[in-house]
Amino acid sequence: MFMNKWARLCFLILGGGTIFKLSSMKDVFYVPMQNDWGLTNTQIGLSFTVYTIVQTTGLFLSLYIADRYSKKILLPLGLIGVGLCGLYLATLPSFTGYLICFAAMAFFADVVYWPVLLKAVRLLGTKEEQGRMFGFLEAGRGVVDVIVASGALFVFVHFGEGKAGMQAGLLFYTLITIAAGIVTYFIVDNDEVKGGEKTSANMEVLKGIKHVLSCPNVWLASLGIFFVYAAYCGLTYFIPFLKDIYMLPVALVGAYGIINQYALKMVGGPIGGMLADKVAKSPTVYLKWTFLISAVAMLVFMQLPHQTMNVYIGMAATLGFGAIIFSQRAIFFAPMDEIGTPREYAGSAMAFGCIIGYMPAMFAYTLYGYLLDTNSGITGYNYVFSVMIAFSLMGFICSTILVKRIKKKKLVATTAAA
Repeated sequence: MFMNKWARLCFLILGGGTIFKLSSMKDVFYVPMQNDWGLTNTQIGLSFTVYTIVQTTGLFLSLYIADRYSKKILLPLGLIGVGLCGLYLATLPSFTGYLICFAAMAFFADVVYWPVLLKAVRLLGTKEEQGRMFGFLEAGRGVVDVIVASGALFVFVHFGEGKAGMQAGLLFYTLITIAAGIVTYFIVDNDEVKGGEKTSANMEVLKGIKHVLSCPNVWLASLGIFFVYAAYCGLTYFIPFLKDIYMLPVALVGAYGIINQYALKMVGGPIGGMLADKVAKSPTVYLKWTFLISAVAMLVFMQLPHQTMNVYIGMAATLGFGAIIFSQRAIFFAPMDEIGTPREYAGSAMAFGCIIGYMPAMFAYTLYGYLLDTNSGITGYNYVFSVMIAFSLMGFICSTILVKRIKKKKLVATTAAA
């Protein structure tokens, strides 16, 4: 099916924005999940522990399947698989069934779908378009987040806001996800899997995994993702910071949370992509300098008189810092193309980037929370901000090394061609 690559990207964004809505149902249905489903805070929290375990261990399987099987199969399979889980969740099953569903959604969304989506986006654009491609992917997912979540909330209210409303909302998520899976099948090209025989194809994939694991530049690019994500985890704590230090009213805390989670994603994504492609001319160079800028910005932020400063200035300062991090997050997979990873190994490279890059989710929130629990007031927040600075500085060092290695590789290639 012929379609402009930007139109294809829009449909990929639709899938990327809907596939995680069922697993993040608590964003809209947290109270009904307790009142009408009978789930406790601990049980809801445990479901995300199960999800993370399956996600983390399953990504090692992604190293194999992302390049072994066509994205035309894997992308629709991931979406429809999550949708089928949604059909079961809409029956409000027992806690055991609820946990099994979350494990299954982690498999379909994070193991089968997500690394392959990143691969598809990478292969969609040229080397000069990687920043914009990933930037618009992140921004578009933010738009889809708002539209789909708002739609589910509308359905919930329309059906009475109780048990029936929650079930209708879950079915809404389910139908959107399955529809996205069907559409994806028709707009995604079939991959030419190398190797005519199964044994040959398997050997080609294993060769790709070996290449990815042994390539220093892939490790450096993955560590760049790691340091961005570690700082990104800290953005969550701007919300209690504004409440505890600035005494921000509850209504404004909610409004700030929406801006922090959705607006920055929509704005930071395309801006980061454009700056990486058009100004820095390199996503790795862009990450390098924004790591340094974010570290300096946070250091300056820590020196501000927060106890006496106007709350709106404080909000603007935190959102400004958040915009930098979101612009990084939008394009932090783009260096995987810049380092010259063969395109036939794109799936393995993206899966490895996910394994290393998303590791901060396993410890960063616990670390930041511990620092706040053991140090009261502004002191605890300053410790959190200091750790974020440290991650940004390590990211700057990592990106600087990678930029030098990329330049050296290009110089060698130019010399050899002369």
